[in-house]
Amino acid sequence: MRATVINGPHDIRVEQVPDPVIAAPTDAVVRTVLACICGSDLWAYRGVAARQPGQRIGHEFLGIVEEVGAAVRGVKPGDLVVAPFVWSDGVCAFCREGLQTSCPHGGFWGSVGSDGGQGEAVRVPFADGTLVRLPKEAAADPHLMTGLLALSDVMSTGHHAALAAGVRPGSTVAVVGDGAVGLCGVLAARRLGAGRIIALGRHADRTAIARTFGATDVVPARGEEAVAAVRELTGGVGAHAVLEAVGTEESMRTAIAITRDGGAVGYVGVPHGGSAGVDIGEMFNRNVALRGGVAPARAYIPELLADVLSGAIDPAPVFDATVDLDGVPGGYKAMDERSALKVKITF
Repeated sequence: MRATVINGPHDIRVEQVPDPVIAAPTDAVVRTVLACICGSDLWAYRGVAARQPGQRIGHEFLGIVEEVGAAVRGVKPGDLVVAPFVWSDGVCAFCREGLQTSCPHGGFWGSVGSDGGQGEAVRVPFADGTLVRLPKEAAADPHLMTGLLALSDVMSTGHHAALAAGVRPGSTVAVVGDGAVGLCGVLAARRLGAGRIIALGRHADRTAIARTFGATDVVPARGEEAVAAVRELTGGVGAHAVLEAVGTEESMRTAIAITRDGGAVGYVGVPHGGSAGVDIGEMFNRNVALRGGVAPARAYIPELLADVLSGAIDPAPVFDATVDLDGVPGGYKAMDERSALKVKITF
């Protein structure tokens, strides 16, 4: 079969790789229908995150189950399924507590020795603990399918940030970052009843989506300018809940600075660089909490799925470009150059 591999910085290729096969009784093989490129994939593309030459890449996909191992009971061939970006066994202590990302038997798609999501098919370890079935009739609605694809990562991650920050009905929320995760964080904050949502972003096309998702204010600034603007919008006190969806030192410093005393930052941007902008002394003095990390998407997909199916939330607009498998290298280039927000891959 064909799949996307990374050979070095800015070197994404589509190559022939071995077909996935059932290797354990708990495995399934899923034929990919939709996949996408994530902003976090760009860290490897830019050479910031190390990868081995020829390593598979991609961690967001949905598809049709083609084959299952003898021990699989939750899915069967022909089922339409979505995969969270981490596989997990579903039975360990962490999985039972809803923290599948800490499963001792789990792993990330595209890690060394595993299939990536940007390929024609994927071997799924622990299929029962990982895959979530979707209504087969959803396959007839391309827009709905795009929204369901967002559950594999960005919608679930935005929701994780909102929960970690303690978004509650009537609260003031600020979202740092106008990428797909930040925009889904806006949508998640609205879903949880936020009274005011301030989106920090400098790209007009993205902040326009933020407004459709529920942002009441937009701050097109960074650093001290952004902090001053949010403080002014909030009467000098800041936001009850701040969602950090970038992962740089500057973005974290901004997030902490615009948090109201006694509030919280929910961080989901993959951290890169030094201290990641965390000043424990400032947080201590102002009673600012910091929670977040890798989103346990498998725990969130069932409840978010219900809202996507009902139309209560629609994350599909974060996908603004579509390519086929041959177009994936160009899709990476477009996202790296910010001419695309999030690229969907069709098979």
